[in-house]
Amino acid sequence: MKRLRKLTGPYYSIIVFFMVVLLFLSMSRLGLLLLYHSRIPDLASFIKTLVFGIRIDVVLAVYCVSLPVLLAPFLEGYKFTASIFRVFISVWFTIWGVIIAVMETITPGYINEYDVRPNRLFVEFLAYPKEVVSMLLKGYLTHACLGLLAIFLTTYAVYRLCKVLTREPSTWHPASKMALLPFLVVLLFLGGRSSLGHRPVNPSNVAFSTDPLINDLALNSSYSLLYAVYRMKDEGDAAKVYGRMDMETMVDQVRKSMALTDARFENPKIPTMHRLNARTQRDKPMNLVIILEESLGAEFVSSLGGLPLTPNLEKLSHEGWWFDQLYATGTRSVRGIEAVVAGFLPTPGRSVVKLGNSQKNFFTIAQVLAQRGYMTRFIYGGDSNFDNMKKFFLGNGFKEVIDETDYVNPFFKGSWGVSDQDLFSRTHELSSQSKDQPFFTLVFSSSNHTPFEFPDNTIDLYEQPKNTVHNAVKYADYALGEFFEKAKTSSYWDNTIFLVVADHNSRVGGESLVPIDRFKIPALIMGPGVSPGIYSHMASQIDLPTTLLSLMGISCDSPMAGRDLTRNPDEFEGRAILQFYKNQAYMIGDQVTLLQPGERIDQFIFKDHHLIPAKSNEAMGKTALAHALWASWAYKNQGYNYDSESDK
Repeated sequence: MKRLRKLTGPYYSIIVFFMVVLLFLSMSRLGLLLLYHSRIPDLASFIKTLVFGIRIDVVLAVYCVSLPVLLAPFLEGYKFTASIFRVFISVWFTIWGVIIAVMETITPGYINEYDVRPNRLFVEFLAYPKEVVSMLLKGYLTHACLGLLAIFLTTYAVYRLCKVLTREPSTWHPASKMALLPFLVVLLFLGGRSSLGHRPVNPSNVAFSTDPLINDLALNSSYSLLYAVYRMKDEGDAAKVYGRMDMETMVDQVRKSMALTDARFENPKIPTMHRLNARTQRDKPMNLVIILEESLGAEFVSSLGGLPLTPNLEKLSHEGWWFDQLYATGTRSVRGIEAVVAGFLPTPGRSVVKLGNSQKNFFTIAQVLAQRGYMTRFIYGGDSNFDNMKKFFLGNGFKEVIDETDYVNPFFKGSWGVSDQDLFSRTHELSSQSKDQPFFTLVFSSSNHTPFEFPDNTIDLYEQPKNTVHNAVKYADYALGEFFEKAKTSSYWDNTIFLVVADHNSRVGGESLVPIDRFKIPALIMGPGVSPGIYSHMASQIDLPTTLLSLMGISCDSPMAGRDLTRNPDEFEGRAILQFYKNQAYMIGDQVTLLQPGERIDQFIFKDHHLIPAKSNEAMGKTALAHALWASWAYKNQGYNYDSESDK
């Protein structure tokens, strides 16, 4: 060790820390590969993941040591600055060590929940410490304790190590330090880029599998998180993610997909604005109640091939229009909200519910209905500030927002707010008071959310222990059934259209670049004039608001690209658009076009629950890219604004 210390001089502690980081990350990756060995198809993939991972680990390690390397020639070994450098090294490496250790420690729990390493979603959750801390303490206490233990142990170990490594100053001459510096700068530059090409290394460089988790295991969690933060700068421009297309072609492709042969598009600022003519004629305005069910995937509904956890929804499905091929647009609640309330297409960035330029005058069906004298309200059991919902709704047509602070003596309150029974009781109460004023109410449940808290003695548990996703789904269905029993005897029942639909599926993940099965969700439309039956054609969440307005008898000017499903389904092919983290899928029948970062467009056939590579389909690839780019363009250029003057 003394010989190595003498040979490496002022860089001894830096090199040791660099090697410790690489060893720790490789051991962590090996542990994850063993933990998720069932996802690894063969030994070659196992070895590839380990080897490719070293490349990413080197990049992160270079980030860790770059500043100390650059400062060492100027501070280390000198009478007046040596102690400053020793303290700096100890603090700097301790901070990095804690970050790396904690991120790797919490990774197994995060993968169990989201099937990927910590990513952009992790960053978003940091903005809501109350909900996150409560969820950790009640649902992930072990992981939280391990994270705290990692902080303590890493702080102690790294700080002690650094003190040992830096206690003897180097004997290198200042001229030797300065002479080596240019070479080290070049080495750091190459190590940080890990590429001689025009672009530095990124996650796609180590991606080789169709299973996103395997590709993620080739990363490390600190790099994954830093890269996600870095790419947030591009979220306003999908062209930087998927590739470019000229404006005219993009608009033409989106308009064609709307399947409106007689539509007139006359607003150059809002290229998809057209007249939505309701196919159902009503003598009196219909009320609308949209019930957005948290994380209610098809795997929980027996008639959709899932478990028998929703008997009340199954019973109701025979009384209305039941969708058996409806797909969510994304994996987050706000993605479902923007689709169901605004008919907005998904993007690779954040939902417009959270973005600054969509907080006022952004098109929603609440604005359309408020313009026509409707009372428009959002009812939620938790904190409506979560995911910026309250601000988005109040700025875009909703006149009232009710959340957990507005419930007096609730029946039950958990980490995410009051129970679904409290939520529906308030919904029924306010709906019954509507009298002659028509109303639109968006109801958002929350009981089916980690840590899955709900009142005792309300249902026969599906399994033990109590607080599991299956029991929470069963409770949510119980509360839904209670609400409809009351609604059927109410004064508003005969004048209301109801939509029950999931915001997204539960724990979307799997061995596919886009796990299509996990995007399938239930939906039911009920109300006067809605004939019971099954809509068996493929449909998307973005089709629902257009369809609801048509059923209500509301004609309006609309920029929504969704289709009116009351039309003859033989007039157009059903399609779905699915955003899964960095990837976006455009699906028609069993044909799937997949957009991936780095301008990759691949074609697949969806068969037997798997994506099978297929021949290139240029036309479908163009359509898929146009839809991904359109949403980004519409947000950036105010191409989705609500024009109250023209909507008359």
